[in-house]
Amino acid sequence: MTTDTLSLKTRWADFRRQNPKSRIRDAAKQLGVSETELLVTGVGQTVVRLAGDFRELLKQVSSLGYVMALTRNDVLVHERKGVYEKVSFNNHVGLVLGPDIDLRLFMHRWQWGFAVNENDRRSLQFFDAQGEAIHKIYLTDQSNLAAYENLVAAFRSDDQSDRLLIAPSDEKVADKPDAAIDVPGFQSSWLAMQDTHEFFGLLRQYSVGRQQGLRLAPEGHAQLLSMDILKQVFANAADRDVSIMVFVSNPGCIQIHTGSVKKLVQMGPWYNVLDPAFNLHLNETLVDQVWLTKKPTADGIVTALELFDKTGQNVALVFGERKPGKPELDTWRVAVADALAASLTGV
Repeated sequence: MTTDTLSLKTRWADFRRQNPKSRIRDAAKQLGVSETELLVTGVGQTVVRLAGDFRELLKQVSSLGYVMALTRNDVLVHERKGVYEKVSFNNHVGLVLGPDIDLRLFMHRWQWGFAVNENDRRSLQFFDAQGEAIHKIYLTDQSNLAAYENLVAAFRSDDQSDRLLIAPSDEKVADKPDAAIDVPGFQSSWLAMQDTHEFFGLLRQYSVGRQQGLRLAPEGHAQLLSMDILKQVFANAADRDVSIMVFVSNPGCIQIHTGSVKKLVQMGPWYNVLDPAFNLHLNETLVDQVWLTKKPTADGIVTALELFDKTGQNVALVFGERKPGKPELDTWRVAVADALAASLTGV
């Protein structure tokens, strides 16, 4: 598929006049195109196409200083301010392991990069072959603008055209029927886990989808919850100053916040964390299921909340703050247990 850029540019301009507060991702859906196709209409004006090895670019992002990292999917937007530190790659898998910016990067999905200037709000934006946003890096008032301009110049593409080729969406692989799964073996392996990172391999070993795996979990190790309980867990964590970990993912990036949450605000269908260094925006209408899971590790049970969208995609995980070698926080377990208890009593 190729973009009829001139026509789309006109439609995009008309849309913005009629919907000045609409986000580009929402506009793209309403116009029936990808976000990248809308963005590329600005090449030569507000947008610069980037090229080269994006791994090398990311290694240099630390020169920008204090920035805002944004990773999202259809359901959640995760924004975290800080400095890109300890950036490393093992082939196409990358890590950013600073105390503030904490990322897992899957570079085989990173197809396009752009430098964007939206009314002097400068950013680096990266997209997959389907035109879906993977990760964005926004400058703040504390960022190094000269370093940004140098980085854009170094990775500026020779191709500054306003045309691109969008790949078709990936086909979703259907889960096997439950009857085809070795459920006793799967449950036994679940109970034998020594690390939460083993869970992905466990799903692959038994050919089980993640949501399906929670349905087939050993008794007492997975429970379907309501959105109200999820929000109560956040409220408990905020009231009691419990440090939590919030993972938001798409196929190309996982972004993690570790720390407290304080300012919780409901705005229509959006449930928000609005703290100085961390913002989370959760569209409740797009959440299909929330699960409470308990996974054994060498350090004891690890309790998590897992969110799924209406396609069955896992879009977020929430844990109490923890490190390997240490049991999870008792205060986190109590925050979850109290939210469950309140739901049962109606308090």
